[in-house]
Amino acid sequence: MKLAKRLQALMLGLAAVSAGIPAWAEPATTAAGTYRAATGGTGGPVPHQLNLQPPSTAIATEVYDLHNLMMIICLVIFVAVFGVMFYSILKHRKSLGHKAATFHESTAVEIAWTVVPFLIVIGMALPATRTVVGMKDTSNADITIKATGMQWKWGYDYLKGEGEGISFVSNLSTPRAQIGAPGVAPTEARGENYLMEVDNEVVVPVNKKIRIVTTANDVIHAWMIPAFAVKQDAIPGFVRDAWFKSQHTGVFRGNCAELCGKEHAFMPIVVRVVTAEEYTAWVEGKKKEMAALADDPNKTWTIDELKTKGEKVYTANCAVCHQASGKGVPGAFAALDGSAIVNGAKAEQIHVLLNGQKSGKFPSEMPAWKQLSDTDIAAVITYTRNNWSNKPAENIVQPAEVVAARNK
Repeated sequence: MKLAKRLQALMLGLAAVSAGIPAWAEPATTAAGTYRAATGGTGGPVPHQLNLQPPSTAIATEVYDLHNLMMIICLVIFVAVFGVMFYSILKHRKSLGHKAATFHESTAVEIAWTVVPFLIVIGMALPATRTVVGMKDTSNADITIKATGMQWKWGYDYLKGEGEGISFVSNLSTPRAQIGAPGVAPTEARGENYLMEVDNEVVVPVNKKIRIVTTANDVIHAWMIPAFAVKQDAIPGFVRDAWFKSQHTGVFRGNCAELCGKEHAFMPIVVRVVTAEEYTAWVEGKKKEMAALADDPNKTWTIDELKTKGEKVYTANCAVCHQASGKGVPGAFAALDGSAIVNGAKAEQIHVLLNGQKSGKFPSEMPAWKQLSDTDIAAVITYTRNNWSNKPAENIVQPAEVVAARNK
């Protein structure tokens, strides 16, 4: 018992020492500017970074401290074991006249090298278990957000708390000109947040418990923000959850952490943590924006109105695969310019947008786009039917037609 208490005391001491290692792992009262300066201001990994990202939550701080504690314990064990081994080899070698011992088993040694490692493992497991249990406690959340992974973007729905009812899709916003294409070099210099920037950020208030509910509508994805110590798989047909409570305002970046297909590298996650007042203002603005976009599906649009709106929808959601030119990517994504579906009956194209399409011609299947509004679907179809070289007989689709197809 005395040995166990001593080992526990030693490990607690090591934990206290390791907790002081990251100078930027400061309490919640620390100014946000100091934290952002420590992270390089980008909210993501910084050049020449050798350790974990600076933690922004209490759980992430515990994970960082555990990481340091385990490294110290492993280092102490390494030095002790190899120190004894090398000392024995050097000081008891045959050239110095030493002879091999002829003893048999020692009960005391057998007990020692079984009990001591067992106590060390228990001492390491106790604080780790406490942190894991804390990670899984998603109760009493202030705000609940559903994150839906899809190839290759994230959909967000604010389910509970301030902001309830807000819904949007978050796409990679890095210009395709910075990325290039197979066989085509980038034509623009890469920005500071290359492949880690989005058009719609997740916005949450500081010092509030945020529950993230994850799922997917196609393949397995994973929602990960290293600074929050959150990495949760998003599995089709299943609902998983995690939580975070950021102690600092700022921008925090992550990625899909599960290999999910060809564009896996192109679905980043960006969370902006703001003050309570800024969050309330964002909620009000976002709801007004959504109300303005919630067009009456019974309204009859002109072709010019649909084309203008459709171009924006296409640029935000379709151009990454089918390209701004509509030519697609040979062998990977179908071309819309001259497509038989685009130039055929509009009912077929509506069906493809709502339900997706499987084809053996291309490795990447067309996903369903039911998350888009009826007006957005009608607009983007009208845009593709009146752009490039396409000249179909049925060149306009009204939102009411999409509503009818969706309800079949």
